[in-house]
Amino acid sequence: MTNITAAIIIIGNEILSGNTIDANTSFLAVHLNKLGIKVMEVRIIPDIHEEIVRHINEIRSKYNYIFTTGGIGPTHDDITALAIAKAFGVELELNEEALVYLKEIYDEWELTPPRLKMAYIPEGASLIPNVISKAPGFIIENVYVMAGIPKIMYAMFEAIKDDLMHGKEILSTTITVIVGESIIAEKLSSIQDMYPDVEIGSYPINTDNKWVTNIVLRATDANKLTHVSNKLRTLLDDFL
Repeated sequence: MTNITAAIIIIGNEILSGNTIDANTSFLAVHLNKLGIKVMEVRIIPDIHEEIVRHINEIRSKYNYIFTTGGIGPTHDDITALAIAKAFGVELELNEEALVYLKEIYDEWELTPPRLKMAYIPEGASLIPNVISKAPGFIIENVYVMAGIPKIMYAMFEAIKDDLMHGKEILSTTITVIVGESIIAEKLSSIQDMYPDVEIGSYPINTDNKWVTNIVLRATDANKLTHVSNKLRTLLDDFL
């Protein structure tokens, strides 16, 4: 089966400043892996029109899916929709369906220009429902544009996940050894060379001045994952 791939673009100065912790990347990576969609890269970029356009156009032809979060609200720095439209060479238009959603929570007099801004969607895009606050995300070709607020983004992803192409779920298992990774590096390399279709990563942790290493194995073939895991446990038995 051909790998199905994705990239994640997190848009927002608040993430880059460190004032807000990004919770969206881990959520998307975990849930995409469950669908058999392999996340190949993650980018965190500022609320700058030209940067959003550049990054979208750099990678939208490289992967099956691009997922963006952030920048689709009512404020002056919410410029993602406009930048996505520019990247695809289309105009923003008042989307009647999006307007209906907004009218479910706002009276006519409450639809100020900033709120109305959330109903402007790139031409040709379809909407991603938002059951939390109604203002929708959108899909244009293979680019899925969602909110930055985690609770809303999670709900948007739930609305679209069944429509995505699914691959084989990416399975993982973890082996913990009570030594630093430098001691086991050669053994890990030898196993990785023998089984290139099983990803092996090592992640050292220092707790109370003692080193342990978590070895994470990932593969789509459950039997092979079990086989390699057992082989590695045997090889590292002295350190378990």
